[in-house]
Amino acid sequence: MAGKRLESKHKIDRRLGCNLWGRAKSPYNDRQTGPGMHGANRGKPTDYGLQLRAKQKLKGYYGGIGEKQFRKYYHEAIRLTGDSSQHLIGLLERRLDAVVYRAKFAPTVFATRQLVSHGHFLVNGKPVNIPSYQLKEGDVVEVRQKSRGVALILGARDLAERDVPEFITMDETGFKATFVRVPKLEDVPYPVHMEPHLVVEFYSR
Repeated sequence: MAGKRLESKHKIDRRLGCNLWGRAKSPYNDRQTGPGMHGANRGKPTDYGLQLRAKQKLKGYYGGIGEKQFRKYYHEAIRLTGDSSQHLIGLLERRLDAVVYRAKFAPTVFATRQLVSHGHFLVNGKPVNIPSYQLKEGDVVEVRQKSRGVALILGARDLAERDVPEFITMDETGFKATFVRVPKLEDVPYPVHMEPHLVVEFYSR
């Protein structure tokens, strides 16, 4: 089952036509057409198709957030004053699993969700095992003392394919990360071009 799940995650890149996480092992690096016999012959997408693709990319990047929860982020974003698309990005980046991934405590977004769910992290000194937990500016995420020898966590720290962004600061040990501020779209190191304004348009149809 684990092999099938991994294979389906890799297929996301080909289905969406991009290397979503900037991974060296992405199948999109070798074959840049969609899956199936007609993958290379897709016509020009409609406005709806572009909006749908933008939504699929953003949902997929954060580990395949469920539609119900993703729609809640949209509704919360449009309630806030200002640019709804920027607020949507901010809500997604405030997720505990997103900050754990950004801090390089896990190698992939999927491993991140698993590690958080299994209780390997503290927020401000207290255990939190909810991946969608919303952090506030100044919150400190820490790898639990007993989890600092976990191979997935140690291996992620040495990954060269991504760096810790400026809106997160690390302490000297490398096992604590402070969520300094809620980022804007231009601050987030997406390997691919994200279009949250199209996501907002999709839901506002």
